[in-house]
Amino acid sequence: MRIVIQRVTHAAVRIGDRTAGEIGPGLLLLLGVGPEDTEEQADYLAAKTVNMRIFEDENGKMNRSVKDIGGEILVVSQFTLYADCRKGNRPSFTGAAAPEPANRLYEYFKKKVEELGIPVACGEFGAEMKVSLENDGPVTILMEK
Repeated sequence: MRIVIQRVTHAAVRIGDRTAGEIGPGLLLLLGVGPEDTEEQADYLAAKTVNMRIFEDENGKMNRSVKDIGGEILVVSQFTLYADCRKGNRPSFTGAAAPEPANRLYEYFKKKVEELGIPVACGEFGAEMKVSLENDGPVTILMEK
């Protein structure tokens, strides 16, 4: 699994004319699933994400987690995180999991984050989405397991 974590003041995902998910301060997660990924990896990444200290404390140090600040998480499926650009000019996405197992792990990951006490908003797996955000910092971290 690969996750791009962005610390945001707010973020939203739209599908057509409707807003599918929207959050205030917290994290926007772009989540990609590989063919060999497991629920154990999702458990690890969910806990690591929720507890990662990337929000500033009263001294301006990154010392608080999304849980500590009472933040929210917006999760957007992103198979393009598995793009292979080594050959030619068109990326190959054969390194991404097939839709059914990818969706299953995407849903599992969201559930795990919620179980860890964080409100979760989300996009729609496989949909054409428009994501807007205000990156805070900016802070952007790539995590993989």
